[in-house]
Amino acid sequence: MTGSGAAPRARGNRYDESGELRTTGARWQARRLNPPTPLWGSNGVAFGPDGRLYVAQFLAGQISAVDPASGDVEVVVPMDGPVQSPDDLAFGADGSMYVADLVPGRVWRRTPVGEYTLVSDEVTNPNGIMCVGDRLFVNEMRPDGRLLELFPDGGDPVVLTRGLALGNAMQLGPDGHIYYPHMITAQVWRIPPDGGTPEVVAENVHEPVAVRFDQGGVLHVLSRGVEGFVTRIDLHGSGTRTLLTSGLKGLDNAAFDAENRMFVSSFAAGGVTELHPDGRTREIVRRGFGGPYGVTVDLGGTVHAADHYRLASPAVTDEGEPLGPSPAAGPGGVRTRLLLPFAHGIVADGELLHHTSQFGTVRTYDTVSGAVRERARGLDRPIGITVGPGGALVVAETGAGRVLALGDEDGPGSVSVLAEGMDRPTDVVLDAEGRLYVSEERLGTVLRIGTDGARDVVATGLSAPQGLAVLGAELFVVETGHRRLSSVSLVTGETRIEAEELPVGPPPGVVPRTEPALFADVMPGLARRFAGLAAAPDGTLLLSANGEGTVLRLTRKGEGRPER
Repeated sequence: MTGSGAAPRARGNRYDESGELRTTGARWQARRLNPPTPLWGSNGVAFGPDGRLYVAQFLAGQISAVDPASGDVEVVVPMDGPVQSPDDLAFGADGSMYVADLVPGRVWRRTPVGEYTLVSDEVTNPNGIMCVGDRLFVNEMRPDGRLLELFPDGGDPVVLTRGLALGNAMQLGPDGHIYYPHMITAQVWRIPPDGGTPEVVAENVHEPVAVRFDQGGVLHVLSRGVEGFVTRIDLHGSGTRTLLTSGLKGLDNAAFDAENRMFVSSFAAGGVTELHPDGRTREIVRRGFGGPYGVTVDLGGTVHAADHYRLASPAVTDEGEPLGPSPAAGPGGVRTRLLLPFAHGIVADGELLHHTSQFGTVRTYDTVSGAVRERARGLDRPIGITVGPGGALVVAETGAGRVLALGDEDGPGSVSVLAEGMDRPTDVVLDAEGRLYVSEERLGTVLRIGTDGARDVVATGLSAPQGLAVLGAELFVVETGHRRLSSVSLVTGETRIEAEELPVGPPPGVVPRTEPALFADVMPGLARRFAGLAAAPDGTLLLSANGEGTVLRLTRKGEGRPER
């Protein structure tokens, strides 16, 4: 398979070139609670022949080039191209870019003129990828994974070794061996490029996710945990081993430039950061939300967002202004509260945060004790969640077309079906009288579900409705297809448009490709985007502006509101 890519696009942020908030509405004004982010998360990184740092963005299905001097970002592999889920990349001797496309199990070659060729579709969960001159190697991020050599000009893959306990970013060492992590067993291994017996070179390495050598030949092993550990091992010199604590949560990958400066990425917070040998950091590209997905607000007014790999909050002052980068606020005005796999829907319930994962689970996080307990497992893409009467959790099981109620037992508890036979139910909300509303994204409807399971159509003809919220006698819904907020009067049934040009979904002009799979072999694949909506105690609305990576607060203009 070959193809030619579209012309590169430079963007002020990841949504559009201007970076302006264009959201308009006659009754509402919108403001950001955190700055927009230029990248959709950040994963594999590598310096290209032009001296720029190329960044794979798994969640978006795109690759961008970053000028390390200015921080300017340019999209070079767009999300509407053939690559679905790039997790790592490398450059060959001729300047071609090779991409590990994890979810569909493909490895691509992109020539310097932008043409794509499929190198292989015989690799399961390809992740770590590297070039040695004209030779290409890739490993698999799965239990009992393989490390293979691929041949871009044709030829069957050659397996160097098997048994990788989740492979990931790898590199050729100064001794001519390939070094790679075993993520599960906390080890680093090596093997000659021509094959042979693999051997362990480091053990008890904290949550290893990537191995990189600096210009002096010192091994750096990145940790994917909350502390941002980097373990430095001078394998070919003094043999010393030191631990650097960066504080960068969810490290993913790293690259050293010719001056031996280290640049790191984060699967959790995105961005690009220069990490100095003494642990100091310098932000090159702003970090922030990879989504966000669901959004909620607790009774104290703190906003919480489900952000795929974490629970996070936009850090704002009492006046609602972003704090900006600081130890308290976190990078890009976003504070990571909990790293976890995974979070998409969320609702606050006192000191608890209940959250769903599209990969099948519902969990509860106690913000005081830090405890996390599982409430349900094995569900089919649960997304929307709210708290029902008596404390039961009401969940939209999107993949199964059902709405469920989960009991309050300690651990996986009772599950009852409130409604079934629906077409992609996405979000759920209750009004003050306890009536349940459900958005059906594919059909463009909002339904009211009675206690007997009977359904009434509240709104129809909507464009991909997702997030729901109720304020008084009005139901609000995010129409992601038209990028607008609409409302429905729960008294008269009247529907009207409240705000337009919401920064949700892919950038304007980008036509979404076929949706990648939710699972890749036995590993999680890609979750569907979800633009959550929540009503705050002060009468404002909070919106997950997942197109630009912000949470928007929508406030009514003037005093009161028109009757209808």
